[in-house]
Amino acid sequence: MKLDCKSYEEKMKKTISSYENELSLIRAGRANPLLLAPVTFEYYGAPTPINTMADIKVTDAKTVMVSPYDASTLKAIEKAILASDIGITPNNDGKCLRLIFPQPTEERRKELAKQVQKLGEDSKVALRNVRRDANDFCKAQKKASLMTEDEQKTSEKSIQDLTDKYTKLLDGITSAKIKEIMDI
Repeated sequence: MKLDCKSYEEKMKKTISSYENELSLIRAGRANPLLLAPVTFEYYGAPTPINTMADIKVTDAKTVMVSPYDASTLKAIEKAILASDIGITPNNDGKCLRLIFPQPTEERRKELAKQVQKLGEDSKVALRNVRRDANDFCKAQKKASLMTEDEQKTSEKSIQDLTDKYTKLLDGITSAKIKEIMDI
């Protein structure tokens, strides 16, 4: 009985997906509406995500425009953005909010690159943990005589190939994000 790698591959795909989501929240100097995704404000006593109550558009490379569907929520949305850790003060024109993203300094870009590198390393550790779980499963199957030694070796090789594939993909994503940050 050879190991079915599909479930382990799914876990690796989820690790990559999670890593990409974390990277999307890193502000690299370009306007990105995803930065507002975690921000909520009080709407009739309930915490409400901004993106459910407003149209969020990128108007140019450095500006995000937030147009609330209900004009009475403008002040509450502005307060929520100010209270969040985004670090940008919105410009309120009475109808919408404009978030202008400043160019990061060289020092800030290096800091962001280090942050991306660390997130990449953490994701690699997660990939290796999936590999370890698969290898432990193979050893347990071999010990229980449900798998021959050859099947164990083949299964371990295929899980290693998967780990290598996803590690290479992760390295590519990391280097692309670092290049994006440093080229601003």
